[in-house]
Amino acid sequence: MVKNLLFDLGGVIMDIRRENCEQAFRQLGMDSIGDYLGDYGQKGPFAALEEGKITEQEFRDSVRALIPRDVTDEEIDKAFNRFLTGIPLRRLEELRRLRKDYKLYLLSNTNSIMWRQDIARYFRQEGKSLEDYFDGIVTSFEAKCCKPDPAIFRLVVEKCGISPEETIFFDDSKANVEAASQLGFGTRHVAPGTEFYELL
Repeated sequence: MVKNLLFDLGGVIMDIRRENCEQAFRQLGMDSIGDYLGDYGQKGPFAALEEGKITEQEFRDSVRALIPRDVTDEEIDKAFNRFLTGIPLRRLEELRRLRKDYKLYLLSNTNSIMWRQDIARYFRQEGKSLEDYFDGIVTSFEAKCCKPDPAIFRLVVEKCGISPEETIFFDDSKANVEAASQLGFGTRHVAPGTEFYELL
């Protein structure tokens, strides 16, 4: 019996566009940005921030060293947040509807800069906060590891007190879906152009 729904954020609830972020960093003068960003994973200081291995300031300073002109912390944050393009209101409405029948949880590979800034802002569209939509949240930067590492799924089970066999996990990455499936979760792959609420 399914009691819990576990959601990825980017590509499932939040719309993302890596190309926007790359363009913004190139406009700052970081021609090598394409070496660091991927649709399902990052490299270098971007990965280290997502895994909680460096502070926000250490991240900014590392990025700044790759840009041949002076840039402010604010300029770096703004370019980074361009990765996110928003949350359609319908998805927030569906989360509220589903929460009447299930416990809802969030498991996201993300970083503290986006989390505190634009992610929080997009979840306030209905006058609520991010925490109003979920019964529990696990982020990679707090967990110090990223999907598809089995450790982060085990942390969700432990922190949220849920059973994989009673949980369906939604993610746009096939690798993450496969990792969850191997640990006993029910899974749904949210392919491009698909809405999570269509897969229940």
